[in-house]
Amino acid sequence: MPTLEGVPPIPCTEECLLRPGNTNCGGCGMGVGLTMLGRALAEAGDTCTLAIPACCGIVTAGAFPTTSYGVPTVATTFASAAAVAAGIATIRDLNEERGQVICWAGDGGTYDIGIATLSAAAERNENIIYICYDNEIYGNTGGQRSSATPPGARTTTTPGGKSEDKKDIMAIMAAHQIPYAATLSIAHPEDFARKLRTAFSISGTRFLLMHSPCPTGWKSEPADSVELVRLAVASGLFSLYEVWNGRAWRINVEPDWTDPMEYFKRQRRFRDGEIDLQATERASRDRFQRLEVLAREFPYKTKEG
Repeated sequence: MPTLEGVPPIPCTEECLLRPGNTNCGGCGMGVGLTMLGRALAEAGDTCTLAIPACCGIVTAGAFPTTSYGVPTVATTFASAAAVAAGIATIRDLNEERGQVICWAGDGGTYDIGIATLSAAAERNENIIYICYDNEIYGNTGGQRSSATPPGARTTTTPGGKSEDKKDIMAIMAAHQIPYAATLSIAHPEDFARKLRTAFSISGTRFLLMHSPCPTGWKSEPADSVELVRLAVASGLFSLYEVWNGRAWRINVEPDWTDPMEYFKRQRRFRDGEIDLQATERASRDRFQRLEVLAREFPYKTKEG
């Protein structure tokens, strides 16, 4: 293995995907998600190679010649994570090597800058897992709005609050008819782990969307991160469901329609009095009713059922 003069090679171990002492902020949902991914891989007796575009996820590695990642990790350009991962996966399959190839990307590199290569990989059904940790901003570059930013949220480029709705990336990926797409919540660890196991067991393009709190960008308390995601699911702001081949749906958690104001008031990116609660609740119920119709009319059926 070639090395720089006087610089030893970076050790690689499968014992811990994300090592202690990384650069993630306290309460970072992405860091929690990486830990949960590492546990799921270990429980499955599997490993992975990561392809990470420009985002907080690649800053996590730290400064060369050290790294916080315990698996092979490739830093890609902002737009090319899915394309790079597809190349890695092709070589893996040709060599009959073990392990998953996983894109780990933020919403900026998924919803916006990287959507062309993601769509192309999905259309070809490349044998990769693509996980988007959606913190609803460009968190690594100062907190600018993305098309994943929810309406009303203040960012450095929408100081008066974003006026547009959030892009439905799950509908876009389901329209590609990929083998598997699912949403993830760090507040629902058993559901999270089960969906990862499902993704590990399937070939082709698998897309997972993780709601990822960002205390820095959301102006929230680090200790509230998991509770914020729980509130998002309970209030219907973020739904947990799965889609197979773009043709079969399954809802995993029914919201109890908790008042979403508790979610909003714990984040200073939302101004008091500027959230139209009635419109928000109506939109959440409309989205969930659509999911209910899809799950009822096109249910996922197991081999036994």
